[in-house]
Order: sequence, then C-alpha cells, then structure tokens
Amino acid sequence: METVDVTIVIVSYNVRQYLRQCLESIERCRHQHALEVIVVDNASHDGTVPLLAPLFPWVEFIPLSENIGFGRANNIGIERARGRYTLILNPDTILSEDTIAAMIAYMDEHPEVGICGCKVLNPDGTFQAQCRRSFPTPWVAFTKLFGLQALFPRSRLFAQYNQSFRSPDETYYVDAVIGAFMFCRTEQLRAIGGFDPDYFMYGEDLDLCYRMLKAGSKTAYVPTTTIIHFKGESARRSRINDVRVFYDAMVKFTRKHYGSKRWLLRLLQLGIRLREMVAHVAQYRQGLLLLAADVVIANVMLLLATAIRFGSPLGFPDYAYPTVFIVLSAVVVASMVAVGEYFEFTYRVRNAVMGYLATFFVLSSLTYYWKEYAFSRGIVLMTVGLSMLGSSLVRFAMRYRQRGYTARTQRRALIVGTTAASERVIEALIGEGSPVAIAGVVAVEPTEAETFAGFPIVGYWDYIERTIESTRASEVVITDRTIPRSEVIATLSRLAPRRVRFFFAYDDVELHAQRILSDVSARRSELPPLLRLRYRVLKRAADLLIATGVLMVGWLVVFLNRQPLRPWLKRWWSVLRGKRSVVGLHPSAASHYVGIRDGLLSLPLLVPPSVRTEALIARLNEYYVTEYTPALDLEIIIRSLQNRSIRR
Repeated sequence: METVDVTIVIVSYNVRQYLRQCLESIERCRHQHALEVIVVDNASHDGTVPLLAPLFPWVEFIPLSENIGFGRANNIGIERARGRYTLILNPDTILSEDTIAAMIAYMDEHPEVGICGCKVLNPDGTFQAQCRRSFPTPWVAFTKLFGLQALFPRSRLFAQYNQSFRSPDETYYVDAVIGAFMFCRTEQLRAIGGFDPDYFMYGEDLDLCYRMLKAGSKTAYVPTTTIIHFKGESARRSRINDVRVFYDAMVKFTRKHYGSKRWLLRLLQLGIRLREMVAHVAQYRQGLLLLAADVVIANVMLLLATAIRFGSPLGFPDYAYPTVFIVLSAVVVASMVAVGEYFEFTYRVRNAVMGYLATFFVLSSLTYYWKEYAFSRGIVLMTVGLSMLGSSLVRFAMRYRQRGYTARTQRRALIVGTTAASERVIEALIGEGSPVAIAGVVAVEPTEAETFAGFPIVGYWDYIERTIESTRASEVVITDRTIPRSEVIATLSRLAPRRVRFFFAYDDVELHAQRILSDVSARRSELPPLLRLRYRVLKRAADLLIATGVLMVGWLVVFLNRQPLRPWLKRWWSVLRGKRSVVGLHPSAASHYVGIRDGLLSLPLLVPPSVRTEALIARLNEYYVTEYTPALDLEIIIRSLQNRSIRR
C-alpha cells in the first residue's frame, strides 16, 4: 500500500466555488508529497459533489444526507485518514505552494508538537488574528466578552485571547490555532478521539487543542508559510446565527473544562447577554441620537423662552426645577414615539411637527390640572414652536446628508428570481442609466447554475439576509411571484435597521413605477403597521386591559352558561401572559410573521368554515399585518360578537 504523508480532510457546505479554488491550490503542491484528500460534504444543495467530483478524480468525496456539523463530519474523514499527518482544512482557504512542505518540516523537527497552524491572511492581505489564541480562562473570557481586548490590543494583560500583543511573524507555542487550518499528527489525533461531536460549529478547535495539551502534546503557531482564508462562507450560506453559536460554544467549552467554576459560567452568560443587548440597542443608534437631540433642543428652547419671558433662563420658582426639565423631556419623547419617531427607522419633519403639537396639547393639559406649574402658556407655546423649528432643521440636515451620500455612492441591487420576468427586469435596470449596480441574482430554489442573465447567482432566498449583508445590497427587487408576501414582510421587519428597500416587480414597467415613487418621496421600505413599536405597545396595553376585565367578570358568565371553565381560563390567561392576543393572526398560517401573536379572534374566523381555505387564511392574515389599525381590531371584536349573537 502506498505510504501517505498527509491526509487533507475538508468539510464543505454550499461553498462549491470556494472548494474548487481550494482544491486547485492543493493540486499545485500535490506532486511534491504523497497526499490523500477527503472531502466530506454536509448535504450541500449547490451541486458540490456532482459538479466537482469529475474535475478532481484524485479527491475522495463523501456526500452526507444531512448537515451533521463541522466536528462530526471531520471525524468521518479522520477515521479514513492514512497519512502520518492529518490537515484539517476549511474549503474557503487557498494554500501556498510551500504550505504542506513547511508544515511537514516543522512537525518532523518538533516531536513535542501535536498540532500546528500557519499564518492566515484575509482576502485583502490583512492578518487574521484568530489563527493563534488562548483558552477562554476566566480572565481571558472576561476581557474578550467585555471588549477590553478590542480597547487594548497590544496589552499582554487584556489581549490574551487573540494574542495580538505578539508578533505575527515569529514562531511560538500557543494554546490553540484556528480550525480552518490544523496540521495534526494522525496517531495522536485519533488517540484523543478527534473532534467532540457535541460542538456543531465553533469551539471544537479550542476543545481539540485543549485535549491535545492534556494528552501531553503542544500546539504551535508557525508563520513560515501563509494561507488565505475567506472566513465564514459556510455560515453565511446557512440559517445559523454564527455569533450566537460562537458564544454558546464558548459556554460549552467552559462548562466542560472549567465546570467547577460556576461563577465563570454565570460571568460568561452575563457577558453574552450584554453583548446581545448592545447589538440590539446599536440597531437604533440613529434614532437614539435623534432622541437625545430632541431632548436637548426642547430643554434649551425652554431656557430660551423663559429668558425671553422673565429675563432669566431660570426664571421659574426653585421648586419647579428639575421637574420642568424631566416632564418636558418625557412628554416630548412619548409624543414622538407615538407618531412613529426614533424606533421605526423613518425620521420625518412631518412626524416632528405632529409630535410637538401633541406635546403642546399634553403640556397645556398638565398645567391646567397642576396650577402651581402654570407659569406661562406663552412660554409653553414659545418652547414648543422653537423646538419644532430646531428638530425640523435636524431632520432636514439628516435627509440632506443621506441624499448626498446616496448621490455619491452607487446603489447595489439584488434580483430575486430566475424567471423570464427576472431577465426583463435586469435588462430594464441595465438600460435605464440609473446609479444602480446589480450585486447578483438570488435564486428562489437551489440550483446548479452559477450565473443568470450574465450575473452571478450569489445565494438563495432562504438565506437572503446573509446574502444582503455579504453583498452590501441596498435594494432587493423581487421578480418571482412564488415567494409569499408573508415571507417578504417577515424579512423586511428583520432587516429594518439596515434600511434596505424592497420592490415587487414582475415586469420592467412595474419596476420603473415603483422606483419613481420611491425616489420622488425618498422613502425607504417601511415596517408593516403591526410591527411598529407604537402599535405593538398600544395593542399589548389593550390586550392586558381586556384580558384583565374578562378574567375578573367573564368567569361568572361562563359558569352561569354551564360552559367548561378551564379551557376558557386557559385561553384568556395566555393573553395575559403575552402568548396570544385578543385579536391577531389565525394560528394555522401565522408562522412566517415573526413577533406577531395569533389571536383568540381573527379575520379568517369571520369567514364561514366552508370557504375558509388555507390560501384565504394566508391572504387575510397578510391583510391584517399590512393594513392594521386599532380600529380594525375593534371592528373584528364587534363583528365576532355579532356573529356569536346570531349563532345563538
């Protein structure tokens, strides 16, 4: 049997093009050493195996029927490995011609090393810091999760995790190397059992290096050779929340290897929650900055109005401070939120005007009931008027800046669909001379095709959010009628912070009409009413009020009518707990609308059961989401009560 120097194990998932260039880079150094290459395909649906197997007959392809995760799939390849060394390699990497030779030479000279990694670069040539790391000990985990490493990247105290205080061009022992390139001794790799199958993605490389260290072998960083790593392509082509999975993997590693330190687990979990909270708040950073600006403007204008009226900016009695500032700020913010500012990703002068009119009404009402604060209605009017002017100017400036940025940059559009209509829309976009660059085509279903109408197929509809992020698209043109509007609405709600514009265009005429309307009004795609914060708060308040009232008195009616009390209580208790809503979606078709509850009452329930088809339910649910108003809820309640009375 032929002696094999190195077995290269590659786990792939929907990265056909990256895998192809990876195998081509291996082929350039294949004849220097006896290599065995095993590709374990995690149930890709982009034609990886049927299209690449004929091109690389010297590669052993192992197709799997399901995605079993990075670690499990690697273990399949490790079991078949015949080489002295096993290279765990990601498909989104490119090897240098001397990579294999450099690794073999180092490992032959250093028998104490069980795993080594090389220098890893990003596609733009920058250094990828994750290629040498420390284990997440209590202190290392703390500095990583709470951002101290990012603040002090050159500090030996704070930058332990990514070792950024050390030179990337020197060879030294490390705790762990990146899972994209792990050059291992096959015998020792098998002795420790390969990868822990409990890790689906991320963390398995840290765990492997930790167990190798416990077995008596070291891990080394060897920058004498370099590879390119495109980083995260498989994760980008999946539904996986890779950030969440990464931190879950860190918790799993800590629980496994530092299980006795419960306080560390709690610290990690606290850090993860804080990171998620910061990320969530960061989505609203522009709205929060505008909120702060409005509060500052309102209070400055109050001081100015007081100075004009009384000759001093602090002309009110001492007991009025700081109450007047707090009340004014609270009323302004509440009024603005009520008209749709700050948290709906649309900032309009009209909303500012409406918000300050509401502010004037509320403040006037408050001073009517609390006479000790009724110093001057003129000051209230002057404060509101000046604040309205100041906030409007801020919004004008924001719009001008946004329009200027849009004019300077080329908008990038994704075309969703591979139909004849899609081709016509592409031709229309190319021919209209607008500053729109087609970033690529998104197929509705998996396809083996790589291009459509001369543009690359960059992803599939199921992964549209990641595709938008990776292509930096600002517009999405949907040309395939088979995509349910409910899915588009759900996607739009999740992408609201990115302010991506969606168009439904099933031919080029419809596309032009929508573009003209959008460009003239300079409006982005908006959240459906039922997904806006003000309506959700109002709806939840109504649910609590109605459910509380019904539970207080309704049980007596149910009891007197000799109806089963327990199911009735269960339904209304679910409303009180926020699991359901009084009026909402019909549950059989509500799955696509993330964040919207199904209801005890709904539009489809007003339709006779004999004609209540799934298609009709879906259409009525869509209408409820997109056309929602509190009046619609009231009408559904009244109609439901009328129908109940008629049936009786």
